Amino acid sequence: MRFFKSNFKLVYETAITYPAPLNLSYNYNFGISAFVVLVLQIVSGIFLVMYYCPNTLLAFSSVEHIMRDIPYGWLIRYLHANGASFFFIMVYAHICRAFTYGSFVFPRRLLWCSGVLILLLMIITAFLGYVLPWGQMSYWAATVITNLASTIPLLGQKIVYWLWSGFSVDNPTLNKFFSLHYILPFAILGLVLIHFALLHQTGSSNPLGPRFFQDSIPFHPFYTLKDTLSVLIMLFFLILVVTFAPNYLGHPDNHIPANPDSTPEHIVPERYFLPFYAILRSIPNKSLGVLALAASIVVLFLLPFIVRPKIRNFLFKPMTLVYNQLFIANCIVLGFIGQSPLQEPFLSLGRASTLLYFLYFAFLPIIEYLDYSMVSVIKKTN
Repeated sequence: MRFFKSNFKLVYETAITYPAPLNLSYNYNFGISAFVVLVLQIVSGIFLVMYYCPNTLLAFSSVEHIMRDIPYGWLIRYLHANGASFFFIMVYAHICRAFTYGSFVFPRRLLWCSGVLILLLMIITAFLGYVLPWGQMSYWAATVITNLASTIPLLGQKIVYWLWSGFSVDNPTLNKFFSLHYILPFAILGLVLIHFALLHQTGSSNPLGPRFFQDSIPFHPFYTLKDTLSVLIMLFFLILVVTFAPNYLGHPDNHIPANPDSTPEHIVPERYFLPFYAILRSIPNKSLGVLALAASIVVLFLLPFIVRPKIRNFLFKPMTLVYNQLFIANCIVLGFIGQSPLQEPFLSLGRASTLLYFLYFAFLPIIEYLDYSMVSVIKKTN
């Protein structure tokens, strides 16, 4: 009884009476939308597991069986496949909001790092799930991506064989990927709960920057209603895609059974991987490309320790605001390049965009300092 009372009190304090800033906009609702999609992914995945066969001879046909023979199997499968894309869209929007409002700086460094760790696990989990349908793009994406581990000095090839559980991508590989894909979403869910706990420990940021305890309002009903509206809008667009364009976000080659003897003309990952894929292939040297790919994630962990702004309100940081928007635009350009063929002008544009991606983090402290200097000069003149 005491256990239920303590848990009810925890839920009541974190979801009902939690003091939230007065001025939160709808830009702060992407987080709860991402959480709803995560729960939807776990539930739909559990239903799919009941009929999926992790065997190279049966995997593709089992997916077709789910789509054609199981009542509403097509709906569950399309919800799961498109839900992954929506999950990344919500998380990327959540990250863009954090960039814009500077939500990654002290005292929310651990909160930011936990979020980046969630993103990393999402990438791994989504890649494993991309392999499971065992279509052409699934097989060759697994072959190409796992081969990247061969660039690790001394142990690279042994790690590749361990990932494959053999000497090529085959049935043991599919079994391993299926097991990990089933387990990792629960690890993500645990990290999300830790993310929530860290959020409630430090308090939410707000568009003005500082924490205004005297201007806080209870989370319910003010923000529960806003969150509910945002979730309903997100679900509306998800259902719209599932019912009218369920295969738009996928690749047509993945509707062809995997064939190790036939390589697709263009091996392309899912759309939400395209910016990172563009960074990987923009560098001709394989080892340096893998290093740049790893650095593109690691630098996100280092961001709260690189930038220590003296001004939190983005309204007083016009240069930083424009700089952040240019960075987001550059990421969109990288996504476009990631799906383009390996030829000019996309090669040169990809290398330039990759360079700009890393230069953003190098010059961000300077831009922050210039904004602070400009505000100081204005104060002195007034």
